[in-house]
Amino acid sequence: MSEETGDDPRFGDEEWMKEAFRKFLSGDESFNPEELMKAAGLNVSTEDLQKMMAQLGTSFAPGGGLKPQASRDHAVSVAGEGALPLDPATTQALSQAASVASLWLTDVTAISDLPDTPVIGTRAEWARVTLPVWEEIADPVATAIPRAISQMMASQAPEDMQGLIGGMSGPMEQVSKSLFTIQLAGAVGKLSGEVLSGGDIGIPLVNGSDEYDVKAFLLSQNMRAFSRDLDVPQEEADIFLATREIAHARLFRHAKWLRLHMMSAIRDFAGGISIDLSRVMELAEDFDPTNAEAMKELLTTGALLPERTEEQNRALERLEGMLALVEGWVDHVTGLATARLPKSDALAEAIRRRRASGGPAEHAFSTLVGLELRPRKLREASALWGEIYRELGASARDELWRHPDTLPHLEDLDNPAGFVQRIAHPPADDDFDQALRDLLDEEAPEA
Repeated sequence: MSEETGDDPRFGDEEWMKEAFRKFLSGDESFNPEELMKAAGLNVSTEDLQKMMAQLGTSFAPGGGLKPQASRDHAVSVAGEGALPLDPATTQALSQAASVASLWLTDVTAISDLPDTPVIGTRAEWARVTLPVWEEIADPVATAIPRAISQMMASQAPEDMQGLIGGMSGPMEQVSKSLFTIQLAGAVGKLSGEVLSGGDIGIPLVNGSDEYDVKAFLLSQNMRAFSRDLDVPQEEADIFLATREIAHARLFRHAKWLRLHMMSAIRDFAGGISIDLSRVMELAEDFDPTNAEAMKELLTTGALLPERTEEQNRALERLEGMLALVEGWVDHVTGLATARLPKSDALAEAIRRRRASGGPAEHAFSTLVGLELRPRKLREASALWGEIYRELGASARDELWRHPDTLPHLEDLDNPAGFVQRIAHPPADDDFDQALRDLLDEEAPEA
């Protein structure tokens, strides 16, 4: 610490420092943040501070924290880059494609149609309506990483300032969490340039009046970009993609337990995230809290996220299995519904490959929150639902979604015939009772 800083009469005045930090967070124009840093013994210029806080702009609310609409506005702003407004002709064509898709789906599934027609929207609209779900998914990471960064910043403070800086850990975490939230909103905004619909990632992102009311959402600009890259008539692509989205929304609206079940699996995975303190201290040696790029890198590269635990791997396996069942069912019924389209098989294969690889924005989001939403056994799951349909029919196939206990298990994906045999010919009660008695007799100790 410099002598002139040590001579600052406000240095050591904890109440003044806390009030100064509050004004700094609230964006009080009457306060020069450079005074706060000088009083804290940190040689940081106003220009450096501005760089560090540039990503937040006017996002702070009075008293600290992000304004409620700040992350939404940022997501919408990023989504607007390169976006096109809705075209009336395209909107009409997609509406007609959705009508055809609904009729064709009714022929191949016992699950009822949606009460509302699909929303045909822009990238910005998709980002705005889906951001709350992404924030829910990322919340454990949004809490853990800012706490680790706060610890790093405190460790870099002069020894005689440790107590005071420790008292400010809450506001410092608030700043870091706000930065993370902004980064997340930006990732969602970029993701809006890749997705085709509301259910394209596998989980329901566009809800209606309550958590069970799932809406279909068609992202017109991206759908048209997708079809342009394929040797497929535009009308066929429209119908095929609309069929997938409506099938996905129908399934989640039918199986009311499904959304909560999948979000619980995500929380089980994310709840196991803990920051490696040894890694924190290693990074702290070279960490400069005034370097905006260094802060951004910590937030976006997953540098603080540890290796997955065994519990996390099991939670991820359950989540991937459920995603595979959901997307496999959608793939299967979409294939049945669109069988009359000449290019149906080519479109299905393009979608499967696309989901297997993901785009740059999806990978960036996965790195940010430490979670990939990838159905690794999509083909096997689609084949399983096809086997059930051929042997038992559409009603029996769709009835399996009434409860999670009636669904196939992960091991069933590799043995569809065995699963069909098990549910088509369950053992009679007397056979089961006899088998149980035999087992108990085998395990009973000899007299």
